Amino acid sequence: MDVFSVLTPGAYTTVQDEGRYGYQQMGIPVSGVLDSFSFRVANMLVENHVNCAVLEITVMGPRLEVLSEADIAITGAEMGMTLNDQPVQCWKSIKVKPGDILGINQVKSGCRAYLAVTGGIDVNDIMGSRSTYVGGKIGGYSGRSLKQGDIIKRGKGLLLDKEQQLSPAVIPQYSSNIVIRAVPGPQDDFFDEGLKTLFESEYMVSAKADRMGYRLQGPVIKHKEEMPKSIISEPSVPGGVQVPADGQPIILLVEQTVGGYTKIATVISTDICKVAQATPGDTICFEQVTLETAHSLYRERQKLMQELEEKHIIAIS
Repeated sequence: MDVFSVLTPGAYTTVQDEGRYGYQQMGIPVSGVLDSFSFRVANMLVENHVNCAVLEITVMGPRLEVLSEADIAITGAEMGMTLNDQPVQCWKSIKVKPGDILGINQVKSGCRAYLAVTGGIDVNDIMGSRSTYVGGKIGGYSGRSLKQGDIIKRGKGLLLDKEQQLSPAVIPQYSSNIVIRAVPGPQDDFFDEGLKTLFESEYMVSAKADRMGYRLQGPVIKHKEEMPKSIISEPSVPGGVQVPADGQPIILLVEQTVGGYTKIATVISTDICKVAQATPGDTICFEQVTLETAHSLYRERQKLMQELEEKHIIAIS
């Protein structure tokens, strides 16, 4: 069912779901949403299946004409959303009807927003996912970001009887000064003072920040003198902190499959969402945690996600 006509596409708007797994050995990255928390809540608010595809919207949002009745929800970065030029609330379901104009403006805080719609964004399932990998022209809407004139379809789904919103107590706040928790390794033995530099310094997000990775600027991280600055290329995971020859760290994200630079640390999975909401000019500090702490924080996040529908999604009469 046609649901949106793209009047303007925004800076970089793609279709994403949880990602495409099992093909990295072929050079095809996982892709998928960068902020999994915002993604899952957006789907909850319109009562979609947890992995329904959404629009991931970066920095500047699209302007969309509504073609059929649906419930929508926008979560993540604050972008000043409007419906027929009237301000509307994020982290809340909204009913739209044909002829409505949805505007998503320039980001005010955070970096990426997520637009869920009844039934999910309907595009072809490629290798088990609807996610867009622009570098390989795979998945999503013709393997690319949205363009003016595109027609977006939605899947089958039931409309809500009542609007729903997320409890303000669990809505994340996005700061320009971000603390990211990380576990040393897997190549932390290539560094000594470099580890201290990473965990005691402040780094700025550079303009070279995208879905492949975030290049940071700050104090140089030095390898041990006897250690090489590169290794035999090996599989990479989202959150790996590479240190290239110039000593400026790069946080790897979801469109990278292998890397040949040493990885001094790995950002824990629950904090990838924080990286996703950082914009160039923001500052990042790394906090060292143990693997046991990372596992505990992951379990806490999973428990929160299970509780959201029961305790934090509020129906509005």
